[in-house]
This record gives sequence, structure tokens and C-alpha cells, in this order.
Amino acid sequence: MKVFILAAGLGTRLRSLGLDVPKVMVPIGGKPLLEHHVELLRAQGVTEFIINLHYRPEKITGYFGDGSRWGVRITYSHEPELLGTAGGVKKMEAQLREGTFVVLYGDNLVRFELGPLVAFHRQHRAEATVTLMRSAEPWTGGVVEFDASGRVVRFVEKPPRESVTSDWINAGVLVLEPAVLNTIPAGQFSDFGKDILPAMVASGRAVFATPLRGYVQDVGTPERLAKARADFERGLPVTVEGETR
Repeated sequence: MKVFILAAGLGTRLRSLGLDVPKVMVPIGGKPLLEHHVELLRAQGVTEFIINLHYRPEKITGYFGDGSRWGVRITYSHEPELLGTAGGVKKMEAQLREGTFVVLYGDNLVRFELGPLVAFHRQHRAEATVTLMRSAEPWTGGVVEFDASGRVVRFVEKPPRESVTSDWINAGVLVLEPAVLNTIPAGQFSDFGKDILPAMVASGRAVFATPLRGYVQDVGTPERLAKARADFERGLPVTVEGETR
């Protein structure tokens, strides 16, 4: 199974800390965030990665090379102009047609088990499975409503605060079938949260959701990065129990 790590984020809000690197290269516990991703997934048997690049790509390619140091193979996708979370994946369509693949939003520090997530996806015969986390500020993310079976009935990216009806949001790990690639327009900016997932739900496609059993923390602001670092120093939880509704 291949994992596509979205790594083209600029990290603009972190430059006040003197971190002039792509967001996925901010250090946590003495190593770049992206290295945590590679190690987490390599330990679970993933050896094929695709990583998209935009801002200061040499910071990533110079550090990771072809991935052999970690026992993996890394394919890079350079985006001179940002294509969005879905557009970037579409650009590498030829490498993702073989079967089920995973998209990981690289700007989150995460701990999760991939096997149970893929099993859920296959059990429900989903085209797309969205992982979930609860948020005290759901209007800042992709708000997800789902029925008792886990099927997504509504997906709204960053809705107006007053219209929020769920505290479940996209946790940034997607399991996708190649058929999803057919829904993404080629050669233009496209976003999973704003464009693709809402359209799939609206057209009755098999989009399911399940809580991410583990840990997730965005690192996009100095405050959130500080929390991720503090959590890491305390020891990240292996699993987090939570309700499914």
C-alpha cells in the first residue's frame, strides 16, 4: 500500500520562530515532523511513499533522499504552483492506480494504527474513508456528519460558526480507492475538504468516517507546535478511547 504525504505547506505562521523550512520539517523531539511520519508507517509495513513539494523542496529531498536510510522508497512530486490536497494527489495519478492508498496531511503530529483503519474501509466497501477527531472549535476544520453505520451524510469545510452541527472534524488521514481519482479535475487546484469529499457525499458515493484511534495535533501555529512538542516530551498516547457518535 502506498502513502501520499501532503508536504507542500508553507509554514508561514511558524516563521516568527525562525523556522524557515517547509512545515513538515519543523523539529519535534530532535527530528523533523516528516521523519516521525515515515518511521510510524514504516514500522507498520509501509515502504512506498509519495511526497509532494513546493516551498524550499531541497530541505526535504536533501534530508530524505530516496528514503533508503529508512528502508523505504520515496517518490517526490514537485509543484511549482500549489495544486491543493486533491490536485496534488491527482498529479501522481499514474502511481496510485494500483489499489487502495492512504493520504496523510503532513502538518499533523499523529500516532495511529493503519491496519484497523484499512480494515474498516474494506469492511464498509468505501470509496473514501475519513478519519475523525473531536474539536472544541470545529468551524476551523472539515466538519463531518455521519449516520449510525459510519456513512458520511454531510461534509463542510470550515463552515460558519453559527451553522456547525457536529464537533467531529477531519483528522487528516484518508483511505481512498483509485476510483476517487476520477472525481478530481486534472491540472488545477482542488481540495479534498472543499471540493472532492462534499461532492462525493452529495452524489451518494460511498464515503465513510471513523474516529482516529490514536493521537493527532496540528502544528501550524507556534501555539499548536508548542503543544505537540510538549505532548511528545510527555509521551504520546498509543490509543485514545472515544465515542463513535
